[in-house]
Amino acid sequence: MKYSNMKISVVIPVYNENKTIREIVERVKAAAFDIEIILVDDFSTDGTREIVQGLAGTATMVFMHDRNLGKGAALRTAFANVTGDIVIIQDADLEYDPGDYPRLIQPILDGRADVVYGSRFVSGECRRVLFFWHMLGNRFLTLLSNVLTNLNLSDMETGYKAFRREVLERVSIEENRFGFEPEFTAKVSKMKARIYEVGISYAGRTYEDGKKIGWKDGFSALRCILKYNLLR
Repeated sequence: MKYSNMKISVVIPVYNENKTIREIVERVKAAAFDIEIILVDDFSTDGTREIVQGLAGTATMVFMHDRNLGKGAALRTAFANVTGDIVIIQDADLEYDPGDYPRLIQPILDGRADVVYGSRFVSGECRRVLFFWHMLGNRFLTLLSNVLTNLNLSDMETGYKAFRREVLERVSIEENRFGFEPEFTAKVSKMKARIYEVGISYAGRTYEDGKKIGWKDGFSALRCILKYNLLR
């Protein structure tokens, strides 16, 4: 198979993003690849659900959860329906820029990588300056994950991850919420996947803008790091 003919599956878990969902879908569609978009609405309550239903079309698949389960559960639904050669996880907000897709998937196209992490910390690209304590917590979780996986990632918790579809045949996601990130990292490490990291831009948002992850998710990530590295 020629890399130029590869199809990209962009999976987008969605929860209460009525201000951004249309724009992020348009940005994804503007990427210069053969792309299918898989939207999973995780029982939004702010009108997003109706917008998502209206976005269904030939290049966009839409799935609706009948109750709120979390990001990991939404990704599980999306992963079960991908048909592309490469899968990209895209958040429904505007923090991560689809303009970075070429950089994100290049190591896979080159035949060097199975999984690529988009790092917010090794980038020469622009990033919004926010939340020192979030950064510190992220660095701590990444460090602990690295100790147990023997990887040297700089941003384990990044929302931008790309991987060959075949990875899904060997990785079964169990976590429903944000524990997906350390669970996925532990499992691709154990399967000896070829993991690369590239710098990306990042437009972080505030809680007033709709940011959802909080300190409880940090403790959940810690639990998942220990669970999937030491107890499995």
